[in-house]
Amino acid sequence: MDLDAAVRAADALAAARRVSALTGAGVSAESGVPTFRGPGGLWEGRRPEELASPVAFAADPELVWRFYDWRRTRLAGARPNAAHRALARLEQLVPSFELVTQNVDGLHAEAGSRRVVELHGNIWRVRCPRGCVDEIDRTAPLPPPLPPRCPRCRGPLRPGVVWFGEALPPGAFEAARRAAESAEVFLVVGTSGVVEPAASLARLAAGRGALVVEINPDVTALTDVAAISLRAGAGEALSAIVDRVEEARR
Repeated sequence: MDLDAAVRAADALAAARRVSALTGAGVSAESGVPTFRGPGGLWEGRRPEELASPVAFAADPELVWRFYDWRRTRLAGARPNAAHRALARLEQLVPSFELVTQNVDGLHAEAGSRRVVELHGNIWRVRCPRGCVDEIDRTAPLPPPLPPRCPRCRGPLRPGVVWFGEALPPGAFEAARRAAESAEVFLVVGTSGVVEPAASLARLAAGRGALVVEINPDVTALTDVAAISLRAGAGEALSAIVDRVEEARR
């Protein structure tokens, strides 16, 4: 890790009053969260993209739920890592902090972050496609039978995640955009920067004058936007940076 770059990032954060962060799969990978795809890129002979869609759910809700139950079971043992905990600490150190995540695992909230915008929803949330209920179910796996049923209309509940071909949750991108527009420092952590509209947030923040700090082991589609790029894992870099911010804030 470039220590000079880490110091510059920490000093900028310590001086800032408004900080926002965008996180992606690279943050949760350090918790052992499995990738979206199963071994060989298939699940029971199907591509995950074929199952994560409204069309698939309408055709066979039980099949879709077996896939998501499998994903939830694999996620059940994951715990927040050093990166999640560092971001939760950072929220306590700056006057205004907003965290925008592409992850659906809920680990930021579990680590203690309170101001979290979940752009792609939450895999532990189930909801009725008709809008009857919006409830949280943190049980993995779900009790049989599948799919779970809405207590009001008795129709199949669906996972509370954004599927291919769907819009983001109501208000989510608007909140994320406001966070990007208002930030003095905008952190981009563990994301490749290729999934839209999330990737546009860093460019929006930079266009509004924010200092963009990227933390990623690899060069990404957003590296050209970043004023500071740290080629390091999220846990290592964020822990060191937030430790310095804490010292500066004392």
